[in-house]
Amino acid sequence: MVNLGDVFPDFTAQSSKGEIKFHEWLGDSWGILFSHPADYTPVCTTELSRAAAMQKDFAKRGVKMIALSCDDVESHIGWIEDIKDYSKCEFEHPIIADPKRDLAVKLGMLDPDEKDAAGLPLTARCVFIIGPDKKLKLSILYPATTGRNFDEILRVVDALQLTATKKVATPVDWKQGEACMVLPSVKAEDEAKFFPKGVTHVEVKSGKKYMRTTPQPE
Repeated sequence: MVNLGDVFPDFTAQSSKGEIKFHEWLGDSWGILFSHPADYTPVCTTELSRAAAMQKDFAKRGVKMIALSCDDVESHIGWIEDIKDYSKCEFEHPIIADPKRDLAVKLGMLDPDEKDAAGLPLTARCVFIIGPDKKLKLSILYPATTGRNFDEILRVVDALQLTATKKVATPVDWKQGEACMVLPSVKAEDEAKFFPKGVTHVEVKSGKKYMRTTPQPE
């Protein structure tokens, strides 16, 4: 199991695009590793089709995507043709082969409640977002029966990249371009230095001065 802030484990594995050495593949980019229960399954096919349709959105943010499924490379290559046909898009990112579930076990991806025809636990729908420093920035774990929301994954990428360099946090349901919350650690006398667009103090019943908003920093 990998915790937030941990260096994400390096590994070498075969994929639909050849051998992958994960840290080397990631380089200085942000990365998203998302796992799938199996090839040729309906929910996974819709997910990877959506990922294919959004490749440019993630690439624009400097994010590389890579998938993992507990089948072999040959199966992945055949399945990709279905994904391309279903999505009507090219499919550019690799799918890691993990037929023995070695990585699924190492990374805590198994769903104990969902099993394949052989009675083995399926891989859950994990989302790992890794920063250029190779540290885990976010993880989301869906059961095998529930498809992911890639619009939400893109939204949290925007939030992570913004808050990595600015002294803000993103409020509930925040989207790119909307106002942010000023971190409590920013002193009142430093507001003008960090937030040239201004800070709005929101009055609350307690009278405490902790609710502060600012336009999204550039």
